[in-house]
Amino acid sequence: MLWAVFTLIAAAAQTARNAMQRELTATLGTVGATHVRFLFGFPFAVIFLLAVMAVTRSPLPWPPVNFWAWIVFGALAQISATALMLAAMGERSFVVAIAYIKTEPVQVAIFGLVFLHDALTPTLAAAVIIATLGVIVMSLKPGAASAMSARPTVYGLVSGTMFALSAIGYRGAILSLQLPDFVMAATFTLAVGLVLQSILLSAYLAVRDMAVLRAIMREWKPSMLAGFMGSFASEFWFLAFAIATAASVRTLALVEVLMAQAVSKFIFKQPATTREIIGIVLVVVGVVILVSGI
Repeated sequence: MLWAVFTLIAAAAQTARNAMQRELTATLGTVGATHVRFLFGFPFAVIFLLAVMAVTRSPLPWPPVNFWAWIVFGALAQISATALMLAAMGERSFVVAIAYIKTEPVQVAIFGLVFLHDALTPTLAAAVIIATLGVIVMSLKPGAASAMSARPTVYGLVSGTMFALSAIGYRGAILSLQLPDFVMAATFTLAVGLVLQSILLSAYLAVRDMAVLRAIMREWKPSMLAGFMGSFASEFWFLAFAIATAASVRTLALVEVLMAQAVSKFIFKQPATTREIIGIVLVVVGVVILVSGI
């Protein structure tokens, strides 16, 4: 059950991080707000790694070649997923944008089976389907055929696909290290991933839009907190990926939809509709099935 505890902590921290990034989008734009979680997150990831090395007295691992393929794949997919997520949040309510993105578990289950040979039991399959159906119900909106409502739907769904691929990439990187200490494997992978993402996005902005980099520096106080929460959440995501299948982790992570609903209602003052409440019930049922099958 340790992976479930890690997942719940990560989901709570990520909900807080998403809310902070949503607010930063107004001043930094989508790419700038995306970069915040990486640029201000990697120093904390390095601190986490140094702390693990100090406590366990373990040296840095020597990663195999396939580790680099997995980590680059996961890092690029996560950058794309984060940008699309923030774009979706900019056009729909916070909770509904999260709901679109959380169609991810079905895709994670399929990708995990294909790429990592992660087992997909009948109980896990049922939990994935029911919980994902819940987020789809939450996402439905009468008259959603217009371009203004179709665009955030596409952003959210493709974001979910990219998050699914990033989860597979990171779990693949962690497993490729073949370390007996899963904490070191997860923390090392996180630090490398965030450093890589920071370098890539900083280089992109330096070439394409230096003004955004300057704006990020001006917003360093809220960005620092968002970066810490992002790194803290990722640490626990990676710990969960190290000891459980990505499908199990991402299905339980749908509790984030419930947390997002609370943020949407009490912070952004966006009331829930009847349809969203029905979707939440289905998510809860799916999560209960998942946990009861552990």
